[in-house]
Amino acid sequence: MSGHGAPTLSLDNPEFAGLRLAIVAASWHTQIMDGLLAGALRAASDAGIVSPTVVRVPGSFELPVAAGKLAETHDAVVALGVVIRGGTPHFECVCEAATMGLTEVTVRTGVPVGFGVLTCDTEEQGIDRAGLEGSKEDKGHEATSAALLTAMTLRSL
Repeated sequence: MSGHGAPTLSLDNPEFAGLRLAIVAASWHTQIMDGLLAGALRAASDAGIVSPTVVRVPGSFELPVAAGKLAETHDAVVALGVVIRGGTPHFECVCEAATMGLTEVTVRTGVPVGFGVLTCDTEEQGIDRAGLEGSKEDKGHEATSAALLTAMTLRSL
């Protein structure tokens, strides 16, 4: 079961409000992306971050370049996207490029990048993870929480 064993994350720390947060979100699959972005913004609000930077890009393939630019001026970045399997190898190419690109950004810059890219076989799987009414999971909120908690951990090192 997806989500099983996930940690309980608490954003109840006034120090979060001082973090500069950026959210970069793809535009494909509007319903799913709207849910992911709403969850990310809800996590930012839960942490006391009033005005995170929000940037939209065409698709998941473009997330790493935008995340890299945002990492230059922010304490944490969240990347949100969704890739749904089709009948060609395009799915694997986009998923690998987004994953490797976002990993490279966080390792190169030292800025945590919350990974909120859904890689799904069906649209229904994406809807179930998007934090929409009736969804089982809220991956936008989870990715944002992870990025913020990691940023605070890095500050303490």
